[in-house]
Amino acid sequence: MKRLILLITLVLPCLSLPIHAADMPEGAESRFVQVNGIRLHYVRMGAGPLVVLLHGWPETWYEWIGVMPRLAQTHTVVALDLRGLGLSEKTQDGYDKRTVAEDIDALIKQMGAKSAVVVGHDMGGKVAYILGLSHPKSVSKLVLVDCMLPGTENMDPSKGGMWHYGFHMAPNFPEFLTQGREREYIAAQMTQWLHRKDAIPEETIDEYASHYAAPGGMTAGFNYYRALREDAKFAASLANRKLSMPVLTIGGRYGVSDKLFQALRPKAQNITGMIAEHSGHFVPEEETDLFVDALNKFLRR
Repeated sequence: MKRLILLITLVLPCLSLPIHAADMPEGAESRFVQVNGIRLHYVRMGAGPLVVLLHGWPETWYEWIGVMPRLAQTHTVVALDLRGLGLSEKTQDGYDKRTVAEDIDALIKQMGAKSAVVVGHDMGGKVAYILGLSHPKSVSKLVLVDCMLPGTENMDPSKGGMWHYGFHMAPNFPEFLTQGREREYIAAQMTQWLHRKDAIPEETIDEYASHYAAPGGMTAGFNYYRALREDAKFAASLANRKLSMPVLTIGGRYGVSDKLFQALRPKAQNITGMIAEHSGHFVPEEETDLFVDALNKFLRR
């Protein structure tokens, strides 16, 4: 009996399970895997070289639903819920980008791949950047989308920085003030950062909010911000390292624009930058066709 219970414990995390509320792309599978001491949820489809997609805040794997089917024509595509978000396990700590990068490195190995193309947006972009520096053999190509490198963010509103950094980093208060208003807060933030305000459908915002409004969801999301000072220190400790793999940066004209490319250029040996001229912060959803075309071109090199 003990052996049976142990077997069930090991097998259940790897079984294909339905995802909460979201429509799956045709041919995709929702799965769970135990890596780096936590249970991660991911959606997988396609066949070929591995591409790993890392979402931003306040999103989940569902950010990539319009991207995955087209990439899956030539690649195995894995879009995961980052630690604590979506259907992945909520942990008390480990939201610093070094630890989350360890999650992704372990996932790539669990997929049976020596390396993967890693695409990261927003907080996922910070994770992807740290992964590229700390585990370069695991990243064959790196794509960073409308994010700022750890330590380069302007968190001071009096100097042009965005106010939400301090709010999200404060202990307890953001949870208290958004409780029961999670969807309204997420919708307001996303609308502020969009260029075309109707680019993300209401049902997609519903999907994101359903996860962040779950117990511990907002705390996990805010914890990614609370770790930013620690992230900056760790990134500074890697200041002498350069990204050896090919790198593509994509910034929204009304998002970070070319700031990401300029910040990354001294760190990358082989870098290409582009601007999504009609996009704000959420490039994969605001300019999906342009984003996929640029990504496919980069993958074919």
